[in-house]
Amino acid sequence: MNTVALLLGRGSVAGDRSGLGFAVLLLLSLLLAAAALVSLISGPTGVGLGDLVAYLRGNGASLAAQDLVILEAVRLPRTALGLLVGAGLGVSGAMMQGLFRNPLADPGIVGVTSGAAFAAVCAIVLGGTVLAPVAALFGNQFLPVMAFAGGLLNTLLLYAIATRNGQTSTTALILSGIAIGAMSAAATGLLIFIADDRALRDITFWSLGSLGGATYEKTLAILPFILAVTLIIPFVARGLDALVLGDAAAFHMGIPVQRLKRMTIVAVAAACGATVAVAGSISFVGIVVPHLLRLAIGPSHRFLLPASALGGAALLLLADSIARTVAAPAELPIGIITAILGAPVFLMLLIGRNGRAAMEGL
Repeated sequence: MNTVALLLGRGSVAGDRSGLGFAVLLLLSLLLAAAALVSLISGPTGVGLGDLVAYLRGNGASLAAQDLVILEAVRLPRTALGLLVGAGLGVSGAMMQGLFRNPLADPGIVGVTSGAAFAAVCAIVLGGTVLAPVAALFGNQFLPVMAFAGGLLNTLLLYAIATRNGQTSTTALILSGIAIGAMSAAATGLLIFIADDRALRDITFWSLGSLGGATYEKTLAILPFILAVTLIIPFVARGLDALVLGDAAAFHMGIPVQRLKRMTIVAVAAACGATVAVAGSISFVGIVVPHLLRLAIGPSHRFLLPASALGGAALLLLADSIARTVAAPAELPIGIITAILGAPVFLMLLIGRNGRAAMEGL
């Protein structure tokens, strides 16, 4: 009864972590602000904290012309793009875990990201030939729209395979995701085989992920996708909470289960497609951040989803700052940093009690 009351949002029950949830959201907001400041002053050039403070106070004229260009044309769009990409990865991972009722579900692991990457490579290789009319139709939005379509197609296919009689099998989810991801990777390899040198240079970007090509145009291109995902959080949070009790129980609680699932699938595809379109494949952010936050503040998605967005954005900005400084003046792909940071945490989660419980549900 306590669980149902909490899911319905009626009253307070023992174990309610609402206060903790608000506190964590505040702390994550402060962490994100700090990560953004670090991102703006990180890099091999001499734009430091003092220069940034002067710029923010409106004294940009005191900066050297070169430093001003670096700050405005390179670091500001890169920080903005990293914030959006990290938020999209974090919230899509949390939604995927809530939808399939398993903390180990992740868009990258189940093949959604590979579908978005395949469609993005299609746009790069075929955008000037076979897909030229489509490219002309969408203009600057062509790459994000293609990546979104690829992620959505893989997500719908995965959901159709893993669901029988209204019940989603986690075993089928993981195995189907591996198979679909392998098929997408094979198709991507075929496109790489026929690509020219210019396309090959662009495709290299997708292999490990990077924010190196950040521009205001790319930031504005993915902004509608990430904004749409964050705006639906209030509409799906209660439903995802109810799904923990099963589809039938959620339906009897007044949740439109099928509509909720469709909305969540489209949201995940939008977030993954947009992030892959501008930053390539970046692993582990969408699985580690929501999982750790779930351990800290509990499973309530009204806190978990916004916290995952904030945490994912902060983690990606910090990882990008490390990528720019650890081997300066060279720059490491950000996917390497997130894998180094995320893989050990993921293994610890698997070894731990909650990880074992999740694996037993496969």
